Amino acid sequence: MQPLKDIRVLSVTVYLAGPFLSMTLARFGAEVIKIETPDTGDPIRRSGPFAGSEGVHPTPQTEQDLSTKFLKRSEGVKSVTLNLKDPAGKQMFLDMAKDSDVVIENLAPGSMKRLGLGYNDVAAVNPAIVYCSISGYGQSGPYANNPAHDHQIQAMSGMMDVNGAADGPPTRVGVFVGDLVTPLYSAFSILAALRHREQTGQGQYLDASMMDTLATLMFMEPMEEVLAQGLPVRSGNDARTDPTGLYRLTDGDIIITVASDERWTRLCSALDAIDIFDNPNYATTEQRSGEINEIRARLQEKFSPFSVAEAVTLMENANIPVAPVRTLEQVAEDSHFRDRGTLKPMRHHALEEPVDGGIVPGFPVLFSSGPLPQPRGGVALGHDNEDVYGKLLGLNADAVARLRESGVI
Repeated sequence: MQPLKDIRVLSVTVYLAGPFLSMTLARFGAEVIKIETPDTGDPIRRSGPFAGSEGVHPTPQTEQDLSTKFLKRSEGVKSVTLNLKDPAGKQMFLDMAKDSDVVIENLAPGSMKRLGLGYNDVAAVNPAIVYCSISGYGQSGPYANNPAHDHQIQAMSGMMDVNGAADGPPTRVGVFVGDLVTPLYSAFSILAALRHREQTGQGQYLDASMMDTLATLMFMEPMEEVLAQGLPVRSGNDARTDPTGLYRLTDGDIIITVASDERWTRLCSALDAIDIFDNPNYATTEQRSGEINEIRARLQEKFSPFSVAEAVTLMENANIPVAPVRTLEQVAEDSHFRDRGTLKPMRHHALEEPVDGGIVPGFPVLFSSGPLPQPRGGVALGHDNEDVYGKLLGLNADAVARLRESGVI
């Protein structure tokens, strides 16, 4: 299944957010052409560890070795080199844009415009173009020109304020959530814009902000009510008002959800906690909310003698949602993810076999019409120069060689 096989994307992207968007579109069959700076390319290429025929090492072992970070973000994406600061390189980009459907970029706001390759410049040669910019704070507003990576975005969006223990400091989410969720919003916005183009013939500009993305995620919860009621914004591994949360066991941890009177009753029964259930101070949801710390402490005493396996069985028999808190190693080794294609072996374009021990994320949705295409692994810098420039610009191998010698590509 390749629903985007007739879509061509020019990608001027670096690090994580833009490349993840590029790979997401490529997974659906789009031809995604990554425009990279001659000689250096995406800075993430220089960030180890590196994978190649000798395996994975902190430093490159062969000329073919590629950064594992790059490999994780580049499946199915073509690579060409092009100096966008060179007038000839700029014109080549515009000529390719004439026959493309989408341009995506995640440089600092205004960078593409200063190069003469902003939305208005590209739309002048292709009015139907869908042009998407990803940035930390958006292309407008008081923060637009502030430099930012995921750490600053989590801080500015309030994401850190809601993570961590109630009596502890604000805590960053352990993955680059702003860099990862914003490209997903951008991907379906691009699809919506392409659908709009089908209906009207009009292209458009999409301004995606990482800070805005995280703010929308948080306020899907009634945070304004939490603030109005004076409840703790940070609640760690627990819910703010009920016994939902993490409990320590003899050999690990579990997390349960107890968000109703029915589950409260079943929980107390399963733990043989009649003394807790019969306490008149815990009779209603509102009362339990006011005594929640004391209740959790008493429930922890009941859970403490059990192993993880025993507690999971006990909760499952009581129809209480429960899960063991697993390590990353346990997740990586779980065949569930391999069977569904959620986690896949890492591929390198120059190697016949996958990189030993390497893992790349698959796509977490299965389609009944068939699997998504199996993309090739990440490629060396400029790997597709002759193919892309020959197909889109009609340049032969000699012309490409001359452009390389002159520093245009």
